[in-house]
Amino acid sequence: MTTLYIRDVPEDVAETLKQRAAERGQSLSAFLNGQLSQIANRPTNEALVERLRARNRANAVTTDRILDELHQSRR
Repeated sequence: MTTLYIRDVPEDVAETLKQRAAERGQSLSAFLNGQLSQIANRPTNEALVERLRARNRANAVTTDRILDELHQSRR
């Protein structure tokens, strides 16, 4: 495993992170490891765009249908 060092963390940020770790019964290291894993596992914006472009939109709701439903719900 790699060791990371983070410098110049504002005191209020560090304190908030310590509190959140304590609320979960975790060490600060374990808490931050989990948070960093979540960040690393998120898809990039480019990957999200590609996923959306690849979707089959054959059965998608049209803009006109949405607007019709909206107008009908306001009557």
